[in-house]
Amino acid sequence: MGKEKISFKEVHHSHSPKTTLWWFFLVATCIKVLLFPSYRSTDFEVHRNWLALTHSLPLSQWYFDETSPWTLDYPPFFAYYERFLSIFAHLIDPQIVHLQEGLNYSSNKVVYFQRVTVILSDLSLLYGVYRLTRNLDSKKQKLIWSLIIWSPMLFIVDHVHFQYNGFLIGILLISLSYLEEGRDLLGGCIFAVLLCFKHLFAVAAPVYFIYLLRHYVWGGMIRGFSRLLIMGGVVTAVFASAFGPFFHLGQIQQVIRRLFPFGRGLCHAYWAPNFWVFYIMADKGLAFILRKLGFNIQMPAASFTAGLVGDSSPFSVLPEITPSVTFIMVLLALSPCLFKAWKNPQPQMIIRWIAYAYTCGFLFGWHVHEKASLHFVIPLAVVAAQAPEDARHYFLLSIVFCYSIFPLLFEAQEYPIKVLLLLLHSILMWLGFSAQFYAGAETARTPSTISKKKADEFGSEGSSGETVKKGFVIGWSERIYLIGLVVVEIWGQILHPLIFGDKFAFAPLMLISIYCAFGTMYSWIWQLISIVKSL
Repeated sequence: MGKEKISFKEVHHSHSPKTTLWWFFLVATCIKVLLFPSYRSTDFEVHRNWLALTHSLPLSQWYFDETSPWTLDYPPFFAYYERFLSIFAHLIDPQIVHLQEGLNYSSNKVVYFQRVTVILSDLSLLYGVYRLTRNLDSKKQKLIWSLIIWSPMLFIVDHVHFQYNGFLIGILLISLSYLEEGRDLLGGCIFAVLLCFKHLFAVAAPVYFIYLLRHYVWGGMIRGFSRLLIMGGVVTAVFASAFGPFFHLGQIQQVIRRLFPFGRGLCHAYWAPNFWVFYIMADKGLAFILRKLGFNIQMPAASFTAGLVGDSSPFSVLPEITPSVTFIMVLLALSPCLFKAWKNPQPQMIIRWIAYAYTCGFLFGWHVHEKASLHFVIPLAVVAAQAPEDARHYFLLSIVFCYSIFPLLFEAQEYPIKVLLLLLHSILMWLGFSAQFYAGAETARTPSTISKKKADEFGSEGSSGETVKKGFVIGWSERIYLIGLVVVEIWGQILHPLIFGDKFAFAPLMLISIYCAFGTMYSWIWQLISIVKSL
């Protein structure tokens, strides 16, 4: 009596966004736990060895130890993080952190421990997603959460194959969230921390530098100089805390050699779907044609499946590509973005710019891993909720790059897992984008002033004054390309073994790389046009 009745709808919406986000994380965690017994790549032993060497050896030997072929080649902050985790690993099973007896150790204890550390490390991803979406409406929040927290790429790469990408990308998202809020000093500081965890994120450093210089530092001699000193001091302090001990020991050159092993070659063992796939294929095609025409052109054996690091074969016709060439090409590809960041440094554009930077690094970089596509696919999930054209781009992008990492799970028992994850993700994307870009109620009257082109953009049907449904659609070119992915998969899994048997085992992998590389080129061009056209 005297109390107002609360409707079911009000109760339903009474849950805070934080609670809902935790539910998203809990669902993802349940899936991750189910994946515990699945395939583990050599990266699992890599990280176990890093636990052992950071626990068993003094800091002065971390970057020199060669007990295992999986030597430490991440920056010091990640080594410190491994040292922190090794404390708990020793309590659970001392053999995990034994430098000699722990080699290739694979008991249930070590498997469960390392799998759990990846899940707990994903809390940084959870916090980054929360910060980026906390001021958005509920529908956008849930869409972005589903795209990132339930990303099939993260499930496959981190929780089956085994890595800590979610942890690192979470730090990136935290940095971007501060930049979006105009808190540039914190954003720059956290990005510096990220670089000291994994140096490959440095591809976006030019964008960070130009943006912070223009948005934070610029503005009067005294104010600008003081802010430059503050930002420089903070970044220097971060790098000093990471690399200072090794500088003091006189080992900084050894650390740099480990971090930048340029002798590994242009391409990874499995060719990442980037520009160099076309370059390599052009070289091999020209060599074949010239040889048929009578020229003395050697046909070097392909080496994309050989060795620990998969050095690429030497070129026969086209010029050899060096790390400096790839560096220049990445900078050239970045230049329109850098110009925009200098001309008009808008916080609301920073995620697009950073994602584009990582796309450039993936497309033109040196010795790129296929897993590096996560660096731009995950941030672009935030952008995808902004407009229908962004959603259409992301729909294609995420499917292509999720499919491109299928070869990471090559055992038969994992095949249904990766296919099911991609299919569920595609369905969730379609439903989420349809809900997000559904104009008005379930059905609506189309005003006579709306053109057919505008109606088609939202998937409308019918003419003026008719009842229409408006939802998410993709164009015919995108549909045909996605159908092509199915054809490529059918060829690799069914037709190629039937026709060729064990011959040309590299061909299905090569076909995946080449076909997905077209998707990479499409995404890069789309992002470039979007940035150039932006205000």
